[in-house]
Amino acid sequence: IIMMTAFGNVQAAVKAMRAGATDFVSKPFNNQALLSNVEALLEMRRASRGDAPTPVGLSPSFRKAMDLALRFAVPDINILLLGETGTGKELFARTIHTASKRRNGPFVAVDCSMLAENLIESELFGHEKGAFTGATSARIGRLEMAQGGTLFLDEIGNLPAVFQAKLLRVLQERRMERVGGRETIRLDVRVVSATNVNLKEAISAGRFRQDLYYRLQEMIICLPALRERNGDLGRIAQYFVA
Repeated sequence: IIMMTAFGNVQAAVKAMRAGATDFVSKPFNNQALLSNVEALLEMRRASRGDAPTPVGLSPSFRKAMDLALRFAVPDINILLLGETGTGKELFARTIHTASKRRNGPFVAVDCSMLAENLIESELFGHEKGAFTGATSARIGRLEMAQGGTLFLDEIGNLPAVFQAKLLRVLQERRMERVGGRETIRLDVRVVSATNVNLKEAISAGRFRQDLYYRLQEMIICLPALRERNGDLGRIAQYFVA
């Protein structure tokens, strides 16, 4: 089911997905875009999932998270994965990418906690030759690498405050410039982010922007810890033994 609507906001899309729709299109649209959308969905149905690893489990808490991940994989809305370290956030992000219309595009993962504050802008946006000391050649950033695919921002709660406003602007405008560059690059990227930090507490403490939080969490999926997944420990052990 594809939901067609003149009110193409995120809240309407999420409501349609919860009601059983697979995707949504907003008016006005052109026929070619609609046909391309239908063809992509049909190709997804025909294609096998291949050997890509997927999360393992049958417990109710796990199935709830997995059902949400697969249901909201198709529409191009930003997803925020919440869970403790080790709950499989990157594996869930890859599963969302594989189940989406962007499955043939790149999946680019970035660990925000590992990026030095003075290099994070260059790492995500790229830079032109001579943009700063040591920039001996041009380099494309992770956002540009993810064109046509999915950008996974892991540990988004550790993103430096000084950079959060820049990321928000890029997500809102869907375009960017490399560091030291003048060319505007239009972006076709779906963003999945993850954190083990309580972002609402971080917002209250002034460490995280509330407007960026609302941009990232068009859909929230909470991943249960293994101790909350009754019966899954044995299943996971069997999976790795096999």
